[in-house]
Amino acid sequence: MRRPQAVALPLSPLQQELLQRLQRRQTADQRLVRRASIILALAADPRVAAVARRLGLTRLTVRHWRDRWLAASPAFGQAEQDPAPAPALLGLITQALADTPRPGGPATFSPEQIVQLVAVACEPPAQSDRPIDHWTSRELADEVQKRRIVPTISPRSVGRFLKGGRTAAAPEPLLAERSAGGCRRLPPASGRGLRGL
Repeated sequence: MRRPQAVALPLSPLQQELLQRLQRRQTADQRLVRRASIILALAADPRVAAVARRLGLTRLTVRHWRDRWLAASPAFGQAEQDPAPAPALLGLITQALADTPRPGGPATFSPEQIVQLVAVACEPPAQSDRPIDHWTSRELADEVQKRRIVPTISPRSVGRFLKGGRTAAAPEPLLAERSAGGCRRLPPASGRGLRGL
């Protein structure tokens, strides 16, 4: 069984210098530093398995970044033809070694919608012609849909927002807490959500 041939990485002296600069930059993202290290190691030794062993990474990871580098190499060569190649080339290298956007949809509820939901939760239910003393997640979901704050929301989502659970749509703590006298603002650092509904 033949082993696959090691693919030599095309790496110009300027590309190597910029990768070394990225590797030494103290404010650089550590993922970017690791990826620059992979490319430099592959330039010295194109054997994926050897580089993976030496850097303590998987062969799949090393191969992935080698392939990304190879795919971007024509653009690197083009950038080196510019009168001032270093800034453009550094941008291209950083872009080639950056994470690709991950799949996934946008957040279902905007921060504004969540704030409006909390504001409704702070109102007495009687103000909305609800024959209850305290809001339930189901009643609150129904009310915010009726007011067209959101097109649809489940009682479970309402409960998550009101119990102080953090979501992608609302990374900050909720700003109000229900008490006997109505809503009161919470200090920003408290991390508490609405309680006692």
